[in-house]
Amino acid sequence: MLTVHFYTKKQCPLCDYALIILEDLQEELGFHIEERDIYEKDEWLEAYGLMIPVVQVEGKDIQYGKLDRISLRKRLLTFF
Repeated sequence: MLTVHFYTKKQCPLCDYALIILEDLQEELGFHIEERDIYEKDEWLEAYGLMIPVVQVEGKDIQYGKLDRISLRKRLLTFF
């Protein structure tokens, strides 16, 4: 099963919105979402502190900031 890494942080309305989109796509496409709080590791904070939320698949950042459901769906489909 495909794993989608979702870089986020607490009290982030943009992240909350992105998670709703991801969960909707998860129901449709069937992948696993692994949430990663950027404050858990210094390397995540350094890499994604200004970009969150970030959606990553197979080590590739496929979308960040305000997520767009249509383009995110298209990008996710390339991994199936």
